[in-house]
Amino acid sequence: MEYKAIRVIISGGGTGGHIFPAVSIANKLRQLNPATEILFVGAEGKMEMEKVPAEGYRIVGLPIVGMQRQLNLRNLLNNLTVPFRVLDSVRRARRIVKEFRPDVVIGVGGYASAPLLWAATSMKIPALIQEQNGFAGLTNKILGSRVQSICVAYDGMERFFPKDKIVKSGNPIREAVSHPASEEMIAEGMSLYGLDPARKHLFVVGGSLGSRTLNSAVEHWIQDGCPGGEDVEIIWQCGKYYKKGVDAFMAEHPDITHVRPYDFIARMDLAYAVADVVISRSGASSVSELCAMGKATVFVPSPNVAEDHQTHNALALVRKEAAIMVRDSEAVEELMSTAIGLLRNDKRRSDLEKHAESMALRSAAQVICDEVYKLV
Repeated sequence: MEYKAIRVIISGGGTGGHIFPAVSIANKLRQLNPATEILFVGAEGKMEMEKVPAEGYRIVGLPIVGMQRQLNLRNLLNNLTVPFRVLDSVRRARRIVKEFRPDVVIGVGGYASAPLLWAATSMKIPALIQEQNGFAGLTNKILGSRVQSICVAYDGMERFFPKDKIVKSGNPIREAVSHPASEEMIAEGMSLYGLDPARKHLFVVGGSLGSRTLNSAVEHWIQDGCPGGEDVEIIWQCGKYYKKGVDAFMAEHPDITHVRPYDFIARMDLAYAVADVVISRSGASSVSELCAMGKATVFVPSPNVAEDHQTHNALALVRKEAAIMVRDSEAVEELMSTAIGLLRNDKRRSDLEKHAESMALRSAAQVICDEVYKLV
């Protein structure tokens, strides 16, 4: 296939789960032809307006906001403005499309992608959407009938989209976490985190902001005397918001030196590398990374996401014996004992690793870019 220079708009965002795949697609497009011009379109005030420029791309914001489901006066006032913001965003999106003149547009989900793709498809611009989760988001379900190609990460997505438009691509992930760890990575990780190679290692990660549930589960386990954890060292990403409280908790347990809390883990590749078992939320990017690295994982789906899509993501692996799932409501009591039990069960852990790696789709960005060029 000839990868000529093209003009592409990538729209969406709101969370890292939308932004990082979008940047991976952009990076691959630039790799295929450095002369390709790329413009991002996001939602004003959302994290993409900071993260995308940090990756070296230009972004334009729309005044779009989402409907708030929790009822209070502030959210009610917000919801009353939504129709007006949608109309204003579509109008601005049409202007952006006219000025940039894209050959193709890509939507990565989140309400920020709706106005841009709606405007572009009404102007007969070829369009593709990428759905990261095992349960399609509302925006992508609405747009599915208007676009030419739909790239997905899971089987069974014909429940949400026209079957003839579906391409199973997987989710684009960062290069650093796209393969199982080498011995050099493991050694580097052990040194970075000050770990003892003779011990078992557990990595607890609740997303970039941390997770109250996962933090409570670790604290509950420590208060119980760390049962089963005599030779276990733990890397614990507790989140910036929770770090002060976690530090105060750990100060009350000065003898617990084998549990290392961090507000944020910059080198996720090395934390994954040293982990014998990972405890994680089941956002789409996390699931894809853990499969690519072949990690035995205990997933705790967040209950605070639309359409409960994290549960669907986790179950896609559980059904193929590639992961274990603990419900959020049961995690404080059961999570750590489940993870410690897995650390002790070499056969079960090895089976999970093998099955998880078999589900990895490492060429996702390339497959999506090939679909983009077919549309062009």
